[in-house]
Amino acid sequence: MSTTHRFRQGAGRPCLDFLRTLRHRGTSGAVEELPDAESLAAWARQCGPCPAAPGDADHALVHTAQELREAIHRLIGSARAHRAPDTRARELVNRAAAHAVPVPGLAASGRLEWHADDPVRATLALVARDTLDLITSPALDRVRDCAGTACGALFLDTSRPGTRRWCSMDTCGNRAKKEALRRKAPA
Repeated sequence: MSTTHRFRQGAGRPCLDFLRTLRHRGTSGAVEELPDAESLAAWARQCGPCPAAPGDADHALVHTAQELREAIHRLIGSARAHRAPDTRARELVNRAAAHAVPVPGLAASGRLEWHADDPVRATLALVARDTLDLITSPALDRVRDCAGTACGALFLDTSRPGTRRWCSMDTCGNRAKKEALRRKAPA
């Protein structure tokens, strides 16, 4: 029986969305959203530009993707703290970024279509390249930790004043406001 996958997006950068595949990072309730090849292919299909079939990923690529995600997290953390990058994390991200990325083409219908011989690995290459761009750009100063107590997500604060607190107002922000109202309510 096939599982329907739905991955969170909207963090402001593909690499930050990819980090969200470890939900509730740093808590005892952490949830791995890429536990198998089917999940990884579904993530690439939803979050990447070219179609990925369920058979486009295998167990080894799942392990590679999970390692890449954690390397990205370490690199972003180091860059935000103005520390030298972790050598292993840097090597993993550079290796992933070196893979071929999806290429665009105009279909007979006039629509833009994307192609890659290995769509999952190509999507991971885009994520790795986005990471390198982010950690070397001024946008890094706008990366924030979600203020949600059990969230653990990073997001790009694109608000004009740069004071956004939650990865999503619909989830973490709404939850925090409800908790604050409950605390204020008379007993």
